[in-house]
Amino acid sequence: MAYMNQEQKNILAPGIKAVLKKYGMKGTIAVRHYSTLIVNVKSGDLDIITNWMDNPRPYRSLNENVERPEYLTVNQYWIKEHFSGDVRDFLLELCDAMNAAPGLENHDRSDTMTDYFDVGWYIEINVGNWNKPYIYNGDIQKAA
Repeated sequence: MAYMNQEQKNILAPGIKAVLKKYGMKGTIAVRHYSTLIVNVKSGDLDIITNWMDNPRPYRSLNENVERPEYLTVNQYWIKEHFSGDVRDFLLELCDAMNAAPGLENHDRSDTMTDYFDVGWYIEINVGNWNKPYIYNGDIQKAA
């Protein structure tokens, strides 16, 4: 059964903050429902949303809305396929930091064929939120 608490979050936080700092990103770390570790990326030097839009996805419909979204929830299982370059590197390192720290490691012994799910904890990466869009620092510099 998935379990995450504030003590475990505090163990993982230094690694997560190091990845955010390395890539010039600002974000917050939270726990939801004692099961999910969440990183909300608020702003940064990487244009994550444009990178996501520019990378083709094989199942993308021709009728898909082509407007640039203001926020994005990252699917951690498809990072390699949906992102490229520094954005991909950042997100992969962030996932690694969210899943392991000295003395604490996530596991996934799920078996979907038998409807059995066993993970240490779930992770969620949000780029901006519905009420506060992601701020790309390059847009701020262009406007100045």
